[in-house]
Amino acid sequence: MAVSSSVRRTLIVVLALNALVTLVKLAVGIHTGVLTVVGAALESGLDLLNNAIALTVVGIAHRGPDEEHPYGHAKFETLGTLAVVGFLSISCFELIRQGASALLYGSTLHVPQVRDIAVVVATVGINAYVVWYESRRGRQLNSALLMADAAHTRSDILVTVIAIASLYLANRGIHRVDGALAIVVGLVIAWTGYQILRMSIPVLVDERALEAAQIRAVVEAIPGVLGVRDIRSRATAANSFAEVTIAVSGLSSVAEAHALADKVEAAVARRLGGGQVTVHVEPA
Repeated sequence: MAVSSSVRRTLIVVLALNALVTLVKLAVGIHTGVLTVVGAALESGLDLLNNAIALTVVGIAHRGPDEEHPYGHAKFETLGTLAVVGFLSISCFELIRQGASALLYGSTLHVPQVRDIAVVVATVGINAYVVWYESRRGRQLNSALLMADAAHTRSDILVTVIAIASLYLANRGIHRVDGALAIVVGLVIAWTGYQILRMSIPVLVDERALEAAQIRAVVEAIPGVLGVRDIRSRATAANSFAEVTIAVSGLSSVAEAHALADKVEAAVARRLGGGQVTVHVEPA
């Protein structure tokens, strides 16, 4: 629960900063009518919603194993990252649609003032701090959810830079480019969603955590192991699991076979970088 509390505290700090950024971008976007700024506000608003979801999910994800969930609840955290992707998809579609409409039919913009540009520039600094802080905490706490949210906020920086460019051009009287830049922003959001999926799906489908050949090499190097088979491994955001069956001499006592199994468990766990290892023993 200590890890869960740390992740929740991190998310609360990030949520507060995202709330500030969202309000600022939304105010400038509504005032100027610049689509890319509205898109940037939408991105930050989705961050807020994602943080709220994450605060709920993370409390479940870090519960220990129970009778119904013997492997723990860590996959709930990964499910939370899929919610991030879902909301990203919505914002991506809507922004590209509005950008295409602006390109085809034009849009009405108020001429942005220098103060509008300066305010949005200030939000880049806040976004950069959120990325640094959340990424650092994600690595420290081994939290896929924090890392995924940091990746999303990283895309916010690019989106905001594009919004600043659009504001500057609109200030110079070049309005038509806003639709094209809004489409670029939508594509950036889509790419971010794809990257999050790449991190999340292997966990949900129990992709192997380590090549079977690597585990086999570790086990076969231990004296007394006469054979290795049925090698399996998988990982969650918080832990790794492996199973292996070893063959030992039929003349070994129960105590000797058990001691050998303990050695195999320790060796495989070291190779996994920690985690839970189950060793089945059979006579050769």
